[in-house]
Amino acid sequence: MVLSEVQEARTLNGLREVPRIEALTLGDVEGGLALSDAAGWNQTADDWALFIQHGRALGCRDAAGGLVATAAALPYGAEAGWISMVLVAEGWRHRGLASALMRECLAHLQAAGALPLLDATPAGAAVYRSLGFASGFGFERWQSSGQGDVAIAAEPPRLADASDIDRIASLDRSATGLDRRFLLESFLFRAGTRAWLSADTRGFVIAREGRRATQIGPLVASGAGQAIVLLGAALAASKQPVFLDVPTSRREIAAWLERQGFHRQRPFFRMSLGAAHPPVVGERSFALAGPEFG
Repeated sequence: MVLSEVQEARTLNGLREVPRIEALTLGDVEGGLALSDAAGWNQTADDWALFIQHGRALGCRDAAGGLVATAAALPYGAEAGWISMVLVAEGWRHRGLASALMRECLAHLQAAGALPLLDATPAGAAVYRSLGFASGFGFERWQSSGQGDVAIAAEPPRLADASDIDRIASLDRSATGLDRRFLLESFLFRAGTRAWLSADTRGFVIAREGRRATQIGPLVASGAGQAIVLLGAALAASKQPVFLDVPTSRREIAAWLERQGFHRQRPFFRMSLGAAHPPVVGERSFALAGPEFG
């Protein structure tokens, strides 16, 4: 289970040995959830289980066996993979844990020939640039109370279910260039998830439960008008706070969200390792799956 050891780190209290990095198992879901909850993030136990089962989730423990730091690499086929869930408990920061975990995640993706990608806040982007990551497009997290009065379209989209996975996975791949079928299947089979297909089946949106809010996305559409119709259906069905990650280039969506009472929470940058492949937003992508999934 042990992948590597990190060199000792100097702290105000003298030299302390940094914990070993270990691969996480499903028995670590609650420990991971405690870390993301403490950070105020929106991930669920299902999200942590997905990282462990389909990716390479790593962690460091304290002397009692509790998780004090994590990171995950999630490959999407052979093309690319996401690095996320970089968390360090308070009291264990500034010891090099995050950097060591990042290096392991990068090595895992590069060994598979997958391009490492991640989504970063402006402060995080400065750190990741020093590791060789290049910034691509920007996006913003939008938030609302979920209590807005959204008009229903004349031709509303229909509710989708698990039988629509082939169509949804195909649309998602056309928008992102990535094979994310396992991710979409996970979303669709979760309790509390709802999804909609546009009347012409050229667009879809998924709304899933999070720890703090309903996360809407991914949203794939043939144009801004169709994206707004899909968003309207998802918002009309939501009675909880809503998070939505929208590329900054989608000005029509931003203006519509403002009319629905949404506000900007914080910005992000999509980044890739190496300047040769700066990420660009797909023409059909109007909302993302979340910074942890891309």
